[in-house]
Amino acid sequence: MHMMASAEELRYPAASLVLLAGLPGAGKSTLLARLYGLDGGETEPAVAGGVHVVDSRQSRNWWARFLGPVPSRFRTPLVHATHVLRIGRAVLRGHPVVAHTRGTWPHILYGFAWLARRRGGAMHLILLDIPPQTARAGQYSRGRVVTAATFARHCRRWRVLVGLARAGGLPSAASVTVLDRDAADRLCAIRFDAVPVHGDDDS
Repeated sequence: MHMMASAEELRYPAASLVLLAGLPGAGKSTLLARLYGLDGGETEPAVAGGVHVVDSRQSRNWWARFLGPVPSRFRTPLVHATHVLRIGRAVLRGHPVVAHTRGTWPHILYGFAWLARRRGGAMHLILLDIPPQTARAGQYSRGRVVTAATFARHCRRWRVLVGLARAGGLPSAASVTVLDRDAADRLCAIRFDAVPVHGDDDS
């Protein structure tokens, strides 16, 4: 497991699952949009340069067409379940995947790591370690604010996750990269090694 404080480009083996985790409002969707040219209106996972990009906003947009004014307490579980299934489906198809996740539910991380290993790959984490007050401001700016109790719960779990990562205690992940806001702003690309093509050997 390795950690990096900053990088302009992150590179991973082919067919890896890269999970971008952070508190609600940390800027995960914003970073994915910048790196992969997303416009925020997608209803399905996007494909950019062979990479399948799975943002929870895609599932939220998909359900919005059917749910209308359904309260968020009923909408959120549907969106989350759809998002998790979409990540799993992309991994099972053997694609290189970059996906948004809260990262504060350890069982989800272990499940994704197991799934990636089954496909011969590995799960890698990028943690956006943004101060809670900055993340809270991000929620207000995007117009989706979680309750104070929910956010406090996310913050507690996030502190544990980052603490484990810094101590090298996340065995589910093949690598962990922790980025603060400045480092995230400097990140220009997430790249995957090409899958080797073996031709006929005539020798």
